[in-house]
Amino acid sequence: MLTGRRVERDVLERLIEAVRGGQGRALVVRGDAGVGKTALLDYLADQTSRAECRLVRVAGVQSEMELAFAGLYQLCAPLLDRAEQLPVPQRDALRTAFGLVEGPPPDRFHIGLAVLSLLSAAGGDRPVVCLVDDEQWLDEGSAQVLGFIARRLLADPVGLVFGAREPGAELAGLPELQIDGLADDEARALLDSALTGPLDGRVRDLLVAEARGNPLALLELPRGMSPDELAGGFGLPGAMPLAGRIEDSFLRQLAVMPIATRQLMLLAAADPSGDPSLVWRAADLLDLPKDAGEPAVEAGLAEFGTHVRFRHPLLRSAIYRSAAQTEQRAVHAVLAEATDVVVDPDRRAWHRAQAAVGLDERIAVELEASAGRAQARGGLAAAAAFRERAALLTPDPGRRASRLLTAARAKRDAEAFAAAAQLLDAARAGPLTPLETAGAERLRGQIAGSLGQNRNAGQLLLGAARLFEPLSADLARETHLEALWEIAMWTGDREGLRRDAALAARAAPSAPEPSRAVDDLLDALALRFTEGFTAAVPAMSRALDSLLAMDIGSEAARHLLWSGARPAGCLLTMELSDMHAWQVLTARNVQLARDVGALVPLELGLHHRALFHIHQGELDTAARLLAENDLIRMMTGRLMGAVTGMLLAAWRGDETRAGELIQALTHEVSTRDTEVLVAYAMLAGAVLNNGLGRYELARDCARQAFELDVFGSEPLVVPELLEAASRTGDLGLAGVAVEWLSERASSAPTDWAVGMAARGRALLSEGDAAEAGYRESIECLVRAGFGAQVARAHLLYGEWLRRQNRRSDARVQLRTAYEKLTAMGAEGFAERARQELSAAGETARKRSVGTVTTLTAQEALIAQLARDGHTNLEIAGRLFLSARTVQYHLRKVFTKLGINSRRELRAALPPAVG
Repeated sequence: MLTGRRVERDVLERLIEAVRGGQGRALVVRGDAGVGKTALLDYLADQTSRAECRLVRVAGVQSEMELAFAGLYQLCAPLLDRAEQLPVPQRDALRTAFGLVEGPPPDRFHIGLAVLSLLSAAGGDRPVVCLVDDEQWLDEGSAQVLGFIARRLLADPVGLVFGAREPGAELAGLPELQIDGLADDEARALLDSALTGPLDGRVRDLLVAEARGNPLALLELPRGMSPDELAGGFGLPGAMPLAGRIEDSFLRQLAVMPIATRQLMLLAAADPSGDPSLVWRAADLLDLPKDAGEPAVEAGLAEFGTHVRFRHPLLRSAIYRSAAQTEQRAVHAVLAEATDVVVDPDRRAWHRAQAAVGLDERIAVELEASAGRAQARGGLAAAAAFRERAALLTPDPGRRASRLLTAARAKRDAEAFAAAAQLLDAARAGPLTPLETAGAERLRGQIAGSLGQNRNAGQLLLGAARLFEPLSADLARETHLEALWEIAMWTGDREGLRRDAALAARAAPSAPEPSRAVDDLLDALALRFTEGFTAAVPAMSRALDSLLAMDIGSEAARHLLWSGARPAGCLLTMELSDMHAWQVLTARNVQLARDVGALVPLELGLHHRALFHIHQGELDTAARLLAENDLIRMMTGRLMGAVTGMLLAAWRGDETRAGELIQALTHEVSTRDTEVLVAYAMLAGAVLNNGLGRYELARDCARQAFELDVFGSEPLVVPELLEAASRTGDLGLAGVAVEWLSERASSAPTDWAVGMAARGRALLSEGDAAEAGYRESIECLVRAGFGAQVARAHLLYGEWLRRQNRRSDARVQLRTAYEKLTAMGAEGFAERARQELSAAGETARKRSVGTVTTLTAQEALIAQLARDGHTNLEIAGRLFLSARTVQYHLRKVFTKLGINSRRELRAALPPAVG
């Protein structure tokens, strides 16, 4: 029985009841070492069995933190008989991760979806409760996957409970149960229950005070005390931390054991896999007697059954840390010899590395092989750890530096950027070959970009590109493009850096014939940032044609997916005001990212695709894409989906939501070296305030966005600037905007560009010229498919007609604008149209945009996918949910729409949009 802990037990009991009721639950039980986390997990395990739920238990092991998916395998091993029921991509990802089959390295999020599906399927027979003790010692891959799963337990009868001292970032935001020490009366009761003889009152009070309610300390400290000390006159050393005192108590108990027992315990502590056969094979190599473990078992310090278990993880760490380094290396050498090189080569290599005295090339080669196997299974963190250890054991200086560079790349791929930077600094100490030196500088720039240091990243990449120039034209040009991407796309033209980077790119080696899409794009951007828009239009058009002509399934297309070329290509369509190319390229980028399972490119692709649909006037479609984007953004932590969500809220006239997102993004920008996010935040402010008729605020926001000069954003910013400036009488600023639009329309006369320029001239004209401009604008924008701006052109035309006292003509335009804007869900602009229509003599009641808007964005997305014929399993795979959660959302959709089956979705939902 637990002493006290009534509140904690209630929390755990409610969790079991929720899981039995078909609801998913996640909980982090956190507290200091020895405070009782494991005891509470034991209590939960007992209650799980009483409730006839299935129990799966996992423990993180410190020495296994470098073994890919070691913790996850513990969790899944009892459930792998169900793997055949998984969709083939998920099954293959899981088996590859566990090294059961060979295949391309699986993405960790696809592994997570496979485990989620496995747990959901198991829960269908009997509710499942998974306990993960010592989460802080899980390998990184397992921790990431379990954190992924914990955030997606909704309608699955699965409970996932973690015990951790300090939970990792993977568990941030999950519900927590903080475990503190026992109250003094409970502490005395627990201490008395553990005593087998009399205890001096002063010693009792001292133990209770020193233990500070820590149950493990209360139970273990007396065990390390002599009878004389228990009888009185004993004082605990105040300087030693509590965990150290507990470890010291464990060691005092171990000290009275036979030498053979202590050696066996050290063997077990050095290999925490819990495999008794391995421990006993190593024991045989040391000629330890078969009964060497009996004293430890009788004292309750360890178990040697189907698994080797210590009474507490602190006992394991105490045994291992108390051994001299020579003893530690000796036991690792024996364990390596006892490990089957065929069955478990990675564990053998790791033990050999721990046993190494000095540098050893043979072990380094073994570790590199282990790294390759880990990477093939998707274990990026494990691969990085093996590569780092291999580098540190390498005797040859040049090869050592090369391996350090490879290890740094592996750490970067595992998103351990600080560790990657440290290894990179060591690698740069050399000696490196010239090509490796350039690669190291490129990696420095890439790491800086990943950390949001975009200005510094651009400069570092520019330096790397120059180093590549005499060595590899292809690598030089690719790196120049990366530099331009970081500088031009993220930080604008601060201090002339963009022009300097573009000039350097133009001086780079020429592209070979035939040129690649990346070469055409680099040439186009370099010309754009040195000679201006008009001079660069032919080159930008060629680059866009190259991107559109690429085979989506080619290796070149997949390579570009991960580079700056794909998002830069989307911005190029906006720069050229080419609505058709914008549509095609965004659709291809999303499809390619889906096909290869690349989440970061998919997140960016969904951002651009949603942005396209916003300006096409399909706000609900954009919201559905952003709902999918949000699921991914929870995993990647990137910001572009939040940017599009902010613009969507602005177009909808949702002042509260848009304001919250603008404020949050502005705060985020303060921690990053980027201006593109500021530009989009100001664009959102301009759209919002133009819709609400607050033109001075809209003008100020648009002017700030315009002055930042962020590539690709200006065709969206300038129309907002012009409208707001014309409404506030700022004719000088409005004239600048009209001149800008006219240049674009003259140099790249797409329907989008010509239509916006015509509307701009109309805003500053009178009489027949104004009317002709409005009519031309509407005709061009309709041909372009620019639905959102078509509606606003009707609104502006109607407002102008009303001011000319042509009330009948005004009502026609304003009624069209009101209907289009209402159907879009652009409530701010629709209300502006309604008020103008009322002023023109026609009453228009406020209208709802329809029943579908009662659905959340995620429900609408799931409903659309179901309407289009996708099964629950297919929807779950696309949205990284379980099939059971998809069904849960569909039941809510049916209730809200008043329907009973998937067949009725086609009539209840609007037509599908690409």
